[in-house]
Amino acid sequence: MLLKILDKKILSDNWYKLFKYTFRYQKRNGTVEIQKREVYDRGNGAAILLYNLEKKTIILTRQFRLPTYLNQNKDGMMTEVCAGILDEKDPEQCVIRETKEETGYEIKSAQKIFEAYMSPGAVTEIIHFFIAEYKPHMKTGKGGGLEKETEDIEVLELEFNKAYNMIEKGEIKDAKTILLLQHAKISKLF
Repeated sequence: MLLKILDKKILSDNWYKLFKYTFRYQKRNGTVEIQKREVYDRGNGAAILLYNLEKKTIILTRQFRLPTYLNQNKDGMMTEVCAGILDEKDPEQCVIRETKEETGYEIKSAQKIFEAYMSPGAVTEIIHFFIAEYKPHMKTGKGGGLEKETEDIEVLELEFNKAYNMIEKGEIKDAKTILLLQHAKISKLF
């Protein structure tokens, strides 16, 4: 495959960056095309499934997400795993920080299980996926997110099987959450 970027324009630089690329691309059959694509660069992120083996529970969050509201989610509320954008280069430190900010639990480490592109047709983001066990004594704050980031996060402690069944009922539609719940089920975490 031959690829040559011919032009790159910034279309928006508000929250994150939206670029328009023009590039020359050689297809598998040898023909060459000029193509144009818009690419959203919001940085990379990390997500974590917090679990408690004794209670057979997990911690999820619930918050308003405007893009889902604009695309048929009636109230815009999403039930999700704790997650955040990498402010630093270390994904594990990101999930440790986000866990404390969003859920109030203070974990010391997390186990990385995989990473994935979530929407490779238009978004550059790679998500790093983690799991970590939590215990009641690790709850050191109320969670809920940071006011300066305009976060208004509800912390949910759910029995794992109930949360897993929420996928089939359409109550959990967040891809990163579904992937981590599927991982927990397949790996027989509980």
